[in-house]
Amino acid sequence: MKVEELMDQARDAITVKRVFGDPIERDGVTIIPVARVTGGAGGGEGFGPMAVGQPTEGAQVAGGSGAGFGVHAVPAGAYVIRDGAVRWEPALDLNRAVLLGAFVTFVALLVLRSILRSRPAPSA
Repeated sequence: MKVEELMDQARDAITVKRVFGDPIERDGVTIIPVARVTGGAGGGEGFGPMAVGQPTEGAQVAGGSGAGFGVHAVPAGAYVIRDGAVRWEPALDLNRAVLLGAFVTFVALLVLRSILRSRPAPSA
């Protein structure tokens, strides 16, 4: 596959349809799901003589190419349309919330430990 073909496929993969889902209508309420989409692509190509110093006449031609792309999407939330009013409802990322809670607990324990260590020992 040529690098140009791969870049065209990457461009087609990262579209508005990946960000905004199809609207869902129920009981007069329209919901439009939204995702956070990131992507990247890269490629390379090279041709030349097999080794430096080879005679150019009748020498084998080297080749090469390579490319790749990736797309990552996570739910961001949804637009809720009811009676002509639009409201944004963010998605809850439970993994991120649990990780943040663990981090805050860890920092709180470190602070508590340093406070307890700095207090003078009770005299008997």
